[in-house]
Amino acid sequence: MTTLTLAGAINAGLRRALERDPKVVLMGEDVGALGGVFRVTDTLQKDFGGARVIDTPLAESGIVGTAFGLALRGYRPVCEIQFDGFVYPAFDQIVSQVAKIHYRTEGRVRAPMTIRIPFGGGIGAVEHHSESPEVYFAHTAGLRVVSPSSPGDAFTMIQQAIADDDPVLFFEPKRRYWERGEVDLDAPPGLELYRARIVRAGSDATVVAYGPMVATALTAADEAEREGHTLEVIDLRSLSPIDFDTVEASVRRTGRLVVVHEAPVFAGLGAEIAARITERCFYQLEAPVLRVGGFATPYPPAKLEKYFLPDPDRILDAVDKTLAA
Repeated sequence: MTTLTLAGAINAGLRRALERDPKVVLMGEDVGALGGVFRVTDTLQKDFGGARVIDTPLAESGIVGTAFGLALRGYRPVCEIQFDGFVYPAFDQIVSQVAKIHYRTEGRVRAPMTIRIPFGGGIGAVEHHSESPEVYFAHTAGLRVVSPSSPGDAFTMIQQAIADDDPVLFFEPKRRYWERGEVDLDAPPGLELYRARIVRAGSDATVVAYGPMVATALTAADEAEREGHTLEVIDLRSLSPIDFDTVEASVRRTGRLVVVHEAPVFAGLGAEIAARITERCFYQLEAPVLRVGGFATPYPPAKLEKYFLPDPDRILDAVDKTLAA
């Protein structure tokens, strides 16, 4: 076992993919000489050269469009969108071209490309640097959308995403980049890319989260235990497709569900999870499915983000409501 930060684990996973497959190329703004603004790609250009770790112009549409062309020619490009709020210039490329090529060609052409996106708040950044746009892409047929929450998953999931023949959007919880965890660099993946993981067992209520909110949910579960309640925490990991079977099995045991994400609650991923689980577990639910998320406003200035981001208290408030029902 090796102790790595989440950023370091992604770096190690990218390195392993570059070593394994000469068709893997990295590209993005400052990913080469600088090693990325978060240093996630640090030393990779030095070790693999500028033809495989490519510094691009500040042009997200051009980055994704070029990566798409490379994917059609047999490469496995990994492009980085420097910050979540910068993905919108590339939105047309992703939704209109990348997502549709498999269907448009009746399966004859695929786009094995990975788009890395640091997302979410909690770092005190300026406007357009702390957004949660994942639901736009989860809603789009033809795309896979995943998000790791721990160094161990980050190491394996980035490699699995690169190996997938479908386009994968890889959302990285940027405020967790510096959190450390143990990573087994030699073990095979313990879980398929699109499966959820129960990260804490419990019997009183199920809490589903992904990306940056998994650690917050675990903190809430610790506090709930001191109050005599055990929460089962599920790390969704994949946002499209969603592993509803794991969530359903948990809810059938606990009878209650709280879904947590940083993105605004309105039309968020939690709404889809709530609808599906209500359909599947209607007679097992002891209370309505509750959602905890951001507010229906643009992301606030840094000094106000602590009021915007869900915290353990807001999760526990929802837990109290569902237990009282």
